[in-house]
Amino acid sequence: MIYLDSAATTRTRREAAEAALDAMTEDFGNPSSTYKLGRDATLRLTEARASVASLLRAEPDEVYFTSGGTEADNWAVLGTAEARKRRGSHIITSLAEHSAVLRAAEKLATQGFEVTFLRPQRDGTISPADFAAAIREDTILASLMLVNNETGAINPVAECAAELKQRAPHALFHTDAVQAFGKIPLSVKALGVDLASVSAHKIYGAKGAGALYIRDGVKLPPLILGGSQENSLRGGTQNTPTIAAFGVAAALAEAEFDVNYAHAQSLKALAIAELTARIPTVELISTDAGSPHILSLSLPGHHSETLMTALEEDEIYVSRSSACKAGAASHVLQAMDLPVRTIDGALRVSFSRVTTEDEVRFFAEKLQIAAETLFTRR
Repeated sequence: MIYLDSAATTRTRREAAEAALDAMTEDFGNPSSTYKLGRDATLRLTEARASVASLLRAEPDEVYFTSGGTEADNWAVLGTAEARKRRGSHIITSLAEHSAVLRAAEKLATQGFEVTFLRPQRDGTISPADFAAAIREDTILASLMLVNNETGAINPVAECAAELKQRAPHALFHTDAVQAFGKIPLSVKALGVDLASVSAHKIYGAKGAGALYIRDGVKLPPLILGGSQENSLRGGTQNTPTIAAFGVAAALAEAEFDVNYAHAQSLKALAIAELTARIPTVELISTDAGSPHILSLSLPGHHSETLMTALEEDEIYVSRSSACKAGAASHVLQAMDLPVRTIDGALRVSFSRVTTEDEVRFFAEKLQIAAETLFTRR
């Protein structure tokens, strides 16, 4: 099996899985209990919070655990709107955001908020000039993802956040950092953001855990009522096993960052070289300036689903867009105003820490065969 869809999810690391198992079978107490078994479970949460915070370059008490990136995105967008609605009703985001942000923003648009949806440039990024032009006195929130989950484009978040703070100092800046976390250099302090969403299963942790960074001093309404967990902002017993796995995965991601980053860079460069040499008609949607772990490409005239099926026969797994799209056309590529033929033939290839050069070469070889043998629409 050649798995080239790590932007969708990653295989849980054995170290992380073992941490989850230990939390289920050894330190299985309720973290809210005050006796030793509960205190041992609390220690698991404390260690994991510290690891996630370290990878974010944040403070541990600024990290709030969630069930994943989608929940964190929803909390950031909907929570900010509720908390700041007396200060204004204008929100800025982009048409290239993850659906977790887009759907939340669309819901707010039906509730009296005015949302500006910025269109990405042809490289997939949001123009700082367009962002600056969208800021108004009544802007209360801006939400721009750091690394696009379909193209790997890296948005100028720090520049946009600084502009927002200067022009609308009461507004909050949120970034969906799910595809950036552990993959590219990341510091929430250096970015100047108020809120950042991350997810465990993108960095070899277990599904079911994520986190929202909430800058110290920022107040959001509770996401779930019912208990004092997560500083009374998300009631309910924490999912200690998946959070413990998250902490281990984050610690390993930080320790191995330089090696994994260089590995992804070399794999992306190799994939581009192999594909362009083998398939003259291939179009590269991703740019060199994007994240090294995502490569978006297209074979215009082909259907991406047909290409994926052909690759799957050789147990090669790629995707056509975000895993959350479930076969629908990519709203990101549409927002970039790419030709229909390019969108129809688009594939997303994403690399992991265990992807090998031989696997990349085999993928390129098999995609070449598919391109030469499958029916092409004119």
